[in-house]
Amino acid sequence: MDNHKKGILLLNMGGPEKQQDVAPFLFNLFSDREIIQLGPSWLQRPLAWYIARRRAGKSRKAYSLIGGGSPLKRLTLQQATCLQEALPDEEKSFVTVAMRYWHPRTEEAVCLMLSKGVQEILAISLYPHFSRATTGSSIAELKRVMNLSCPEIPLKIVDRWPDHPLYIKALVENIHQGLEQFSGENVQIVYSAHSLPVSFINAGDPYVDHLLSTIRAIEKRTGLTGRLCYQSRSGPVEWLTPSTPSMIKSLAEEGCRNILMVPISFVSDHIETLYEIDILYKQQAEELGIRLRSSVSLNTHPTFIACLRDLALCARNEG
Repeated sequence: MDNHKKGILLLNMGGPEKQQDVAPFLFNLFSDREIIQLGPSWLQRPLAWYIARRRAGKSRKAYSLIGGGSPLKRLTLQQATCLQEALPDEEKSFVTVAMRYWHPRTEEAVCLMLSKGVQEILAISLYPHFSRATTGSSIAELKRVMNLSCPEIPLKIVDRWPDHPLYIKALVENIHQGLEQFSGENVQIVYSAHSLPVSFINAGDPYVDHLLSTIRAIEKRTGLTGRLCYQSRSGPVEWLTPSTPSMIKSLAEEGCRNILMVPISFVSDHIETLYEIDILYKQQAEELGIRLRSSVSLNTHPTFIACLRDLALCARNEG
């Protein structure tokens, strides 16, 4: 079918697909004042490029250890394909992705939608937990682009779903699978989420509340308690604590010997799961006498795709 009246956009961060993409990806990231304000607005882009060039070398080394680039675009496109196939005939839609900091950028995604004859758009954030730095920034960019190119097209938005039953069910299934790696030994579950500046939370960002809502829903199903920590912090500001490295160190001091790390704020594999958790934190844990394993990412897990399907159908049925 060439023309689709309905369109669904999956919103995500994006990531560099090859080594030469790293510096421009970082520039796009640090140019976003919703994430970090680098002096007055007129200095944002020059400072973003300076920081990107300084950090590119270290980032390229990390990406080289996971195949040279991020798999996020490939995985998110797979999620889009699975969702499109899962929708009932009467709700068939053209489903594609809009990446905030790398291709396909929001402008590209909207242009593709228009070329398919889409007459209404549903945007679903792939960040389960709302933050102005993630979902908020992606939605603001989508509205900006649509206001310029197609202001007449109706837009619906799903911007948070931290305790959706199918999302929780998919996480629980992956946790149970992950626990099997320890052959019945005592295991500490550790939920690792992307960090955020404390100033965001003080200003009313609901991110931490949403994380805790997810964890409560998981623990209600599993009967197992876990600990929450935060990874991927950068820059000289106060970040959410405890950090994931400090959590691993504290658990070692408590005598913990097994950790199942659950990437709680990520729905696809990317640098934070494949490098930070599976390489960096695993090595740190081993040096402290701890066996660290991670639960697999949701990616195209059938229960997760069912969650996206339900989010789409419910949003459409709301009128």
